[in-house]
Amino acid sequence: MKKTTQQHQPQHHRRNPNRISNNSVLRILQGLIFCRRRNLGSHLLPFFSALVGCFLFLFAFVSFLSPPINHHHVHHFHYNHSLLDDEIDFQSHIGNTSTFLVPRAGGSLGDEIWTLSQSKFHHGCSQKSETFQDGDAKTNPERFLLIVTSGGLNQQRTGITDAVVAAYMLNSTLVIPELDNRSYWKDQSNFSDIFDVDWFITYLSKDVNVVKQLPTIDGKSLHPYRTRIPRRCDAECYESRVVPLLEKKKVVKLTKFDYRLANKLDTDLQKLRCRANYHALRYTNPIREMGKKLVERMRMKSNRYIALHLRFESDMLAFSGCYFGGGNKERRELEQIRKRWETLHKQSPDRERRQGKCPLTPEEVGLMLRALGYGEDVHIYVASGEVYGGEDTLWPLKQLFPNFHSKESIATKEELAPFAQYSSRMAALDFIVCNESDVFVTNNNGNMAKMLAGRRRYFGYKPTIRPNAKKLYRLFLDRGNMTWEEFASGVRTHQIGFMGRPNESKPGKDEFHENPIACICEHFNNSRSLNESKNQSEIKPNNQDIQAKKSHRNESEVVVKEQSTNEQHNHSFTQHIKSENGIQVEELPRRNGNCSDHSDVKLCHQTNP
Repeated sequence: MKKTTQQHQPQHHRRNPNRISNNSVLRILQGLIFCRRRNLGSHLLPFFSALVGCFLFLFAFVSFLSPPINHHHVHHFHYNHSLLDDEIDFQSHIGNTSTFLVPRAGGSLGDEIWTLSQSKFHHGCSQKSETFQDGDAKTNPERFLLIVTSGGLNQQRTGITDAVVAAYMLNSTLVIPELDNRSYWKDQSNFSDIFDVDWFITYLSKDVNVVKQLPTIDGKSLHPYRTRIPRRCDAECYESRVVPLLEKKKVVKLTKFDYRLANKLDTDLQKLRCRANYHALRYTNPIREMGKKLVERMRMKSNRYIALHLRFESDMLAFSGCYFGGGNKERRELEQIRKRWETLHKQSPDRERRQGKCPLTPEEVGLMLRALGYGEDVHIYVASGEVYGGEDTLWPLKQLFPNFHSKESIATKEELAPFAQYSSRMAALDFIVCNESDVFVTNNNGNMAKMLAGRRRYFGYKPTIRPNAKKLYRLFLDRGNMTWEEFASGVRTHQIGFMGRPNESKPGKDEFHENPIACICEHFNNSRSLNESKNQSEIKPNNQDIQAKKSHRNESEVVVKEQSTNEQHNHSFTQHIKSENGIQVEELPRRNGNCSDHSDVKLCHQTNP
């Protein structure tokens, strides 16, 4: 018996010294039974018990000392998310491990991911043509137009911009727009709380007559006639629907005024849109000064930074009709929010995701950015309200990009106190920081994304990344079946055409606010644009566009120089040169002339958010 045991034990030890196989345990038990039958158990049982104990101790010790899998400077994420509406576990669905190894470094692309080589050949050009009538010459003094905006800050901004054009087409005086106080955000701010009213009125004075409130006639107040016009209403639509009302009622108020103007208009009207949006609409001094502080603090942390409009709040997720893997709790909560929109139809979450209509999760945004070449040392400013799911939702993004900032993290509560109770003013601060960023990333195609994308195109095509969610959806779904290199290559391929480069989309395909192609000119021959050269004989001296000189990095340092061709005033005077945030730098004499008068065409343009 002893001889048999000695033959089995060494063979088992040679097979696997770190653990006990099932066969070995069986043989040991058989030996014990056999020994007991031979009345030898009283001698061998302690020996076998000690032997089993030694093997178990050795196995535990070796397992403890074994090195982890992720010891080559990679992040080791475990994904167990339900990406589809049927809530199939991600790991089980793809039939593979959900462990995903992500490199810390972004890659070797260098400056290519921070700048667009073609941007230097484009600039905004919104000056009016020779045939465009001044507002004073065409405004009927007995017509007044009021509008009530709709939605959040940037949706309201589209309405204000379009209202300027509508007033011009209707030969009416525009009353300072009324902001939406009844929407989801319940912000009670009025126009003057957010925008510089006097600047708005003065800047547009040659195009549209703007007043702060309705006047009285013979001591009597005017009462507006309320109505609503269809979306995408063109010039003929306004002529047939609104002009008869103005002739009869004198004062008309257009309610829920968002996207009530056609996307395609005559070039001069489109340029008026640009003058209103990119020059006349400027935030109040307190907002601009706080925004400037936030930008400066981001620059102190890093020379370059990404601004991410995450848009992963509960209202956005509810409105999208998508599902993000939170089970019945998520479904109940988002469905309750969806009830606030009476006209919102029930949608198929799976179909919405396949069609690219769902925002990416913070985790997916982080993986996309890493695949595009941004390493963990990059600083990210996140513009967002309260993220649905809180820190648990943000954790994967913060693991990929630990230099994670927001206005709340780089400003004190005391500094934010004047703005904190007003969603539109907080959104305005985010707008400024995002606009000044080296790279702007949007996670949905909402109003802020469109307004910033258009602005960044107008002021020189600064990199603006929009996820190609329709193509990335399948890539994220199959990521467990591919290497990181394959995944990253797929992301870069799918993002071609979604990086904010010139000529990425066909003219007229996007919303005009997102792609103001009629207001963007291309440089040629010593930095003068092709469009300006062709129309030089048709361009009269520009009496509104603000002179601006931008630094190579952002629009913070700009020159403000108003021009005037008013025949009643032929004398020169001085105008403060200001930065975008309203800080005086120096003074220069005013001069007449249009953009083609300058050797550096960029001096003709500036931004005033």
